[in-house]
Amino acid sequence: MEQFSTILPIIAMFAVVYLFMIRPQMTRQKNEKKFAEDLKKGDRVITKSGLHGRVAEISEKNDAIVIETTAGKLTFDRSAISLELSKKLNEKSEVTKK
Repeated sequence: MEQFSTILPIIAMFAVVYLFMIRPQMTRQKNEKKFAEDLKKGDRVITKSGLHGRVAEISEKNDAIVIETTAGKLTFDRSAISLELSKKLNEKSEVTKK
């Protein structure tokens, strides 16, 4: 019984770490992957470096996206698109349309 009482806090600590750190990170990665796969031509996006633009082309061959900006067209990897920033951009544009 003493061994169980000494192991219980360690098990509880691993459970807390899993619930509050590992699981949310896995969910976020899953959402980002789904977002990158669901991108289509014409979507307004922001890259993780802060570049704003519209998706002009999607290349499945090399997993890249061509973003059209006021300066021209730039090619980025799908993983360079920010889920959080792009969602905020699209939410703001929907509010201004109403």
